[in-house]
Amino acid sequence: MTSAPDRHPSPHAPDSDSGSGSDSHGEDESPSVARTRARAVAPLAGLPLLLFALLTWQVSVDGPVRRADERLARTVEGSRLPTGAAEFLADLGNIAVAVPVLAAVAAYVAWRALRADLPRWWLPPLAALLTMAAVPLLVVPLKEAVGRTGPPGMAGDGYYPSGHTATAAVAYGAAVLLLLPWLRNRYLRRELTIACLVLVAAVSFGLVRRGYHWPLDVAGSWCLSAVLLLGLATFLTSGGSAAQPK
Repeated sequence: MTSAPDRHPSPHAPDSDSGSGSDSHGEDESPSVARTRARAVAPLAGLPLLLFALLTWQVSVDGPVRRADERLARTVEGSRLPTGAAEFLADLGNIAVAVPVLAAVAAYVAWRALRADLPRWWLPPLAALLTMAAVPLLVVPLKEAVGRTGPPGMAGDGYYPSGHTATAAVAYGAAVLLLLPWLRNRYLRRELTIACLVLVAAVSFGLVRRGYHWPLDVAGSWCLSAVLLLGLATFLTSGGSAAQPK
């Protein structure tokens, strides 16, 4: 398995329906409502940032949390999930797998927006791709700064935070954020969001099960990814709202 960040081998559309599958346009959301929603989402980024700082501190010191993390890793590695299945799940966090998914969704959304003659149709896909590009820019320096060694059998250091986890979370999460405004069915929006969360959790479990990462490595990446995705959601709800379907 290969991934550049690792060293080892909401812009919701207005709810104009009550659950039907119709793709018809609902009422326009005013710019003031979009700005209000963006202001409500932005402060939430402080919570994962604070949690990331706490996790990083615990990873950097040989304290009880780090020792509990290592015990949890041994428990997960001894789970009944077959090795092949765990490897498959871990591989879903590879750049070669996750990024093409985001690129395909970005191309589809750009095509839909262009066909709908939306202004700045290219802006949401570009914002999502730039968010994805920010992952290695954040993860690689953090790996160098923390220098955490890997689980038994993994050579070298630089395992915190997990690049595979961040790649999966941001790529699949950004793809969902791009798709949500085009889905008028509440059930589909909810199920797509749940599926993304389950997928990221599965990738994370596979990485720990295969002994590629400690649990705190993936938890730290969840926090970083949450910050990036909240930033993307805030932008799409405010600055990119003109390019969203109404």
